[in-house]
Amino acid sequence: MNMALTYSPITSDWPCQVKTPGSFDWERSAVKWLRELVPSRYASYPVLHKHPVLLARHAHLQVQQEIRVARTALQTARSELPGLGLPEGVIEHSIKMYAAEVMQLQHIARSIRTVSQALAGHAHPRH
Repeated sequence: MNMALTYSPITSDWPCQVKTPGSFDWERSAVKWLRELVPSRYASYPVLHKHPVLLARHAHLQVQQEIRVARTALQTARSELPGLGLPEGVIEHSIKMYAAEVMQLQHIARSIRTVSQALAGHAHPRH
């Protein structure tokens, strides 16, 4: 089975920053992209470098948390932002920003899932 065909970067969920699975250095490009999605303090943990599937899992958890935060901000904007003294125009822009962020984060979550599946399909033991 050719995994490169299974995880085609042509799909809208495949991140453009990650090379085609099976191509030279594709796992390194996946790791680089995934590392950009987690807080920088995680860069010092060798286990995440050695096991890209673990890094993908952590990136997925991180983005899921960001989605929850953005949804909460969106759901509470109309009730809480007026109390901060913000003008209606700023509140409306904030609502649009949070809605756009939720959509972007959901797309990133799908991309992580796709990359994670490709990594799991190409996983090999590393020590």
